[in-house]
Amino acid sequence: MSSDVNATEESVKTPDTSTASEGSTSESLEQVKQVASQVANVLGDAPKYLADTFGEYQRPITVIGIGLAALVLVKLTFAILDAINDIPVLAPAFELIGLGYTGWFAWRYLFTAEKRQSFLTTLNAAKDQVIGRNS
Repeated sequence: MSSDVNATEESVKTPDTSTASEGSTSESLEQVKQVASQVANVLGDAPKYLADTFGEYQRPITVIGIGLAALVLVKLTFAILDAINDIPVLAPAFELIGLGYTGWFAWRYLFTAEKRQSFLTTLNAAKDQVIGRNS
């Protein structure tokens, strides 16, 4: 029985894989070196690409940056107001101050037609200054 096993093992000979594996590892090393050199070239040119891209798209990038900064500022403002609102005495005090100022503003600028006209004139002058029109 053992002679049958030996005969079977001799008839089924496997090819020598040591040379095949050495060839494939050298090929894979070459591929890795090629990829590494391509990555190094791209990363070496990255500052130039970024400068060119920023020069070409400076205005949209600036607008997006200002928009993101505004969103962060609004989020921060709401967080601060929420923290102040959690203080027990300050929230009602600020509400009373706001109601008082609203009443004073309405009495001062909106109660009569003459005051409304004067307020609209002042408001339009301020709007023209902001927009850049000469009055």
